[in-house]
Amino acid sequence: VSPAADPAVISPQDPTLLIGSSLVATCTVSPDFPLKAEDLYWTLNGRRLPAASYAALGPSTLSVALARLNGSRQQSGDNLVCHSRDGGILAGSCLYVGLPPEKPVNITCWSKNMKDLTCKWAPGTEGETFLHTNYTLKYKRRWYGQDNTCQEYHTAGTYSCHIPKDLALFTPYEIWVEASNRLGVAVSDVVMLDILDVVTTDPPSDVHVSRVGDLEDQLSVRWSSPPALKDFLFQAKYQIQYRVEDSSEWKVVDDVGNQTSCRLAGLRPGTVYFVQVRCNPFSIYGSKKAGIWSDWSNPTAASTPRSERVAGGCDPKGGEQNTTLRRELKQFFGWVKKHAYGCSNLGIKLYDQWRVWLQKSHKTRNQVGKEP
Repeated sequence: VSPAADPAVISPQDPTLLIGSSLVATCTVSPDFPLKAEDLYWTLNGRRLPAASYAALGPSTLSVALARLNGSRQQSGDNLVCHSRDGGILAGSCLYVGLPPEKPVNITCWSKNMKDLTCKWAPGTEGETFLHTNYTLKYKRRWYGQDNTCQEYHTAGTYSCHIPKDLALFTPYEIWVEASNRLGVAVSDVVMLDILDVVTTDPPSDVHVSRVGDLEDQLSVRWSSPPALKDFLFQAKYQIQYRVEDSSEWKVVDDVGNQTSCRLAGLRPGTVYFVQVRCNPFSIYGSKKAGIWSDWSNPTAASTPRSERVAGGCDPKGGEQNTTLRRELKQFFGWVKKHAYGCSNLGIKLYDQWRVWLQKSHKTRNQVGKEP
């Protein structure tokens, strides 16, 4: 027996099939090996196939019929193996059973500080092809230039690619994704964009949260504008989100605008709050697009002062006039508090004055109540 001779040959070798297809494969033993068709059996992914699916096509050839094939269990193919009676492996073939790729959809891109470009996409409505599917992101300048191929994949998820450099500003780009596998090729729609229209930046830095004097229901938040964009003509808007220490629910303040400080009002006294800030750079060199929000900054914590009111303390006797005054002040306080919520400057000085007066009033009452 020649050492170079293969014991048997399977046909077809490594076929690619659509899900639901049927296949008849044959295993033919080499004349150099004293084996007959009745000495053979088949396995698929290690599982022995029933003898009822076999047929002897000659003295040394055994076939197996596979009907309504499911998608391959692994992208490297299912293992169809021809064995001798004693379990020895005579030959093998990989079956690639799956679907052609669908057209990639939902291409979105962003540029970090106008220095690069990252794009993500979805693989199509179904997604799963059961076959290894290769995705290639391509791009070019709209009116001239050759096609370029992105090289850094999976940087922002499974279906993403990063272009680190050599991008032109003030020039529209055409961007698309090609999907290919053993059963075909699908190409996405072309997306056109200008780098200036998809700029995002780093989260705001130097976020500081501090108390506002003795005001028990307020915190002051300050931060710095994105340093990476300091040399560019742009505008920025900010958002704040905050939560109490023992909660996972964030409250978002949308009305910060382009200021780099904010007064949070209507908070709970004696409570630890976590605060985050993010930035949306827009109108870079006159771009009309809305801009893209940065990631949130790392949480910064601070606590509001504890209330100095004494539980169960008594107000001094004041009569009907004092009761009416307190009711009117309570209504005024509610009105100011409502309008000073978030970062609005409306009524904030009145609100501060009111809170200071109220706290001093409570201190006086408590002292009076403690006198023998």
